[in-house]
Amino acid sequence: MADDKMQKEIFAVNRDDLFLEDYFQGYVPCKPVDYHSRITKSGFYSKRGNIENDSSIKHPIPYAVIVNPNTKKIFVYQRAKSHDEQRLSRKLSIGVGGHVEISEVGYDKDPIRATMLIELNEEVKIHGEMRPKLLGYINDDSDDVGKVHLGLLYLIETDAMEVSPLHPEIARGSLKSLEEIQGLFSNPDFEVENWSRIALIPIIEFLKLQATDK
Repeated sequence: MADDKMQKEIFAVNRDDLFLEDYFQGYVPCKPVDYHSRITKSGFYSKRGNIENDSSIKHPIPYAVIVNPNTKKIFVYQRAKSHDEQRLSRKLSIGVGGHVEISEVGYDKDPIRATMLIELNEEVKIHGEMRPKLLGYINDDSDDVGKVHLGLLYLIETDAMEVSPLHPEIARGSLKSLEEIQGLFSNPDFEVENWSRIALIPIIEFLKLQATDK
């Protein structure tokens, strides 16, 4: 399976074409810098094995966080031990997503968004409406996984009271309150994805704004 994965052609972008003079570490909102357009303009497909550990190249990953703004609950899950990306095995996450593969999206004009929708349909069952929008970007060069990936943080607003895992790479998951998630993230018995820690901050800000508007 690992060899098959490395033979797949995935979407990528040269680090220099991505950041230009706008490098960041952590999270930035989708304005004022339009990294999405830079990726779609300069991106290319390559066999994953050729670029897997090349930090001069970034793999754009849609990272979709499912939120019910009415109940203020967020989908959180634990990746399975047998996860395809072993560096993420058993970690807690609030983001659903994956590599952009040409075999799945072809030459779609927005392959990242197309992949995001595919991943959501494959990995979870949202028992309600789904309203996706690009919230911002995640870059974390502090570990080996982050050095070769860039997250495009999508907010998936829903009225669903339940979100169910579908994919075997998800061991367990459900909608939980912010307090429950913060308790899990601070529990030393769990390892949490760096991207999820980063993404939780703008999601909290979104929920605060929703409360203010009401």
